[in-house]
Amino acid sequence: MRRIICFVIFIAPLVSKAQKADSLWFVQHYIKKEVSIPMRDGVKLFTSIYIPKDQKEKHPILITRTPYSCMPYGKDKFLTEYWTGYKKSYTREGYILVKQDVRGRWMSEGDFVNVRPFNPAKKTGEIDESSDTYDTIDWLIKNIANNNGSVGVFGISYPGFYSTMAAASNHPALKAVSPQAPVTNWFIGDDFHHNGAFFQMDAFDFYSALGFGFGQPHPKPTPLPANSVGYKIHDNYKFYLETGAVPNLTKLLGDSVPFWKDVMNHPNYDEFWKARDARNATHNLKPAMLWVGGLFDAEDNWGAWNAYKAAEENNPGKRFNKLIMGPWYHGQWANNDGTHLGNVQFESNTSKYYQQNFEVPFFNYFLKGKGDISRIAESNIFITGENKWKKFDQWPPAAKQDKELFLQANGRLDWSKPGGDNHFTEYTSDPAKPVPYTEDVHFNRSRNYMTDDQRFASRRPDVLVYQTDTLTEDLTVAGNVVADLMTSISTTDADFVVKVIDVFPDYLSYVPVDIYADKDPEKIYPMGGYQMLVHGEIFRGRFRNSYEKPAPFIPGKVEEVKYKLGDIAHTFKKGHRLMIQIQSTWFPLVDRNPQTFVDIYHAKETDFQKCVIKIFNNQHAASKIILPVLK
Repeated sequence: MRRIICFVIFIAPLVSKAQKADSLWFVQHYIKKEVSIPMRDGVKLFTSIYIPKDQKEKHPILITRTPYSCMPYGKDKFLTEYWTGYKKSYTREGYILVKQDVRGRWMSEGDFVNVRPFNPAKKTGEIDESSDTYDTIDWLIKNIANNNGSVGVFGISYPGFYSTMAAASNHPALKAVSPQAPVTNWFIGDDFHHNGAFFQMDAFDFYSALGFGFGQPHPKPTPLPANSVGYKIHDNYKFYLETGAVPNLTKLLGDSVPFWKDVMNHPNYDEFWKARDARNATHNLKPAMLWVGGLFDAEDNWGAWNAYKAAEENNPGKRFNKLIMGPWYHGQWANNDGTHLGNVQFESNTSKYYQQNFEVPFFNYFLKGKGDISRIAESNIFITGENKWKKFDQWPPAAKQDKELFLQANGRLDWSKPGGDNHFTEYTSDPAKPVPYTEDVHFNRSRNYMTDDQRFASRRPDVLVYQTDTLTEDLTVAGNVVADLMTSISTTDADFVVKVIDVFPDYLSYVPVDIYADKDPEKIYPMGGYQMLVHGEIFRGRFRNSYEKPAPFIPGKVEEVKYKLGDIAHTFKKGHRLMIQIQSTWFPLVDRNPQTFVDIYHAKETDFQKCVIKIFNNQHAASKIILPVLK
């Protein structure tokens, strides 16, 4: 331990000294302008512009549009990420760097609308986020001296949504766009709903406690964050359980956030949600597109995969529409350390690899006419478990084969269909004692839960566990996993959580790759028997036939609940096991289903009931997991 401490003490001054040198270089080579750019309807959007002092060549423009503020405000205050992180690559390449507060946020005028719908047939004076981007680009090209006429847009998460909208603007100067973990569909797969199930913890936190003030009144531009509702209990499991049904969260939030009310009043996949699907903006895209996401993104994993797929389908023959998926939490690819997530190691710094081999070359090529993009394949996917980057001509890979893995008696998984006439496994789901999403006590939602050890869950009586025998050869799964459950329940509604898990051998240890040091024997730690969550997903049972028209279960009737868990890219190594866990609560990540067919957003405490859930595994009703196996 003493040696490690000495190393940290030694390296810290070096890092600080390097950052001071980089900040000094930036201030010496860049100036900052703050302008309010007029949109076609007269609203002005606050924009920070960092411009190279160098006049020897013309410079490309790289834009991020954000609802999270383009602070620091003030012409003499600079954004530190331009010299502390990989974005300093763009400053050394002489990019004009632009950050803009979107309409109705922070220092910009106008009314903010969450995931504002794309309008492909705008009439004179009508606006959406694509038109705001068009007008911004047009102003920059005409008013910022010494630009080369080529513009790129990129952003992570909500700024990823604005990047998708930017691509739909099709301004002639817009050459390259990279939506990263883009918010795409808030009902089916991103952030606040997954398959209709309400991710209450993220939603309530986003609208009440982060200080971003989303949806709160914006009577005039302001550099100050909104007030937070705050929490009296800093144990999220305890807080949400004691708060109770969703209407109690609504009471805590008050009347200041209209979008929360919209969510509460649109419990099904109606026109409100369909209009806010960002895939509507993926037709006839002219810029080069680079879609980026993380395999372990707890927020917008769905959007990255599916916005890319939509762009493929809606732009047949498009010259450059590529996908990058690495082993990352939300935005980890933009950080300095991509060596691990939680306890799971990736054997290299995957973030730096992405930055140096994908993103920076992408923008350099299309905005500066510089370098080579031949290394960027159609889909560039990091296969966890194997811990290697792989290139594919399409996604999912053409070589994958969908194979049925059947749930068997005695907790087994097998490729053969089970026998017997009426075998099932059952558990009782009790909303008063929901299954936690992680074994630790947290205040904020953990990002590490996406790879957490699931042994805590496998020991609960309300979690079914199935696993294969020890694998005798590697098994690579690449594509969308489908859960196909034959079930009956004792009430009229229930949720289903299916988790795909890699069970490590009982005798296994890691030697982690450290960001500053080589492998150190003192850092070896045991991973024997670790049940790594590869991917998990929930489905609200009432939507088993239709997201638009939910239907109650008939108690005791055997029905099929079939849904997509989402895309994964993982190798279950020889000597490991593949495990499936099934449960009906995932708390407090997801709100509790009362397990009665009521409007959950307006449910009463008396609506909550225990539910006996049977998962059938016999020759007449064979529950299975469909795996896209890569040969």
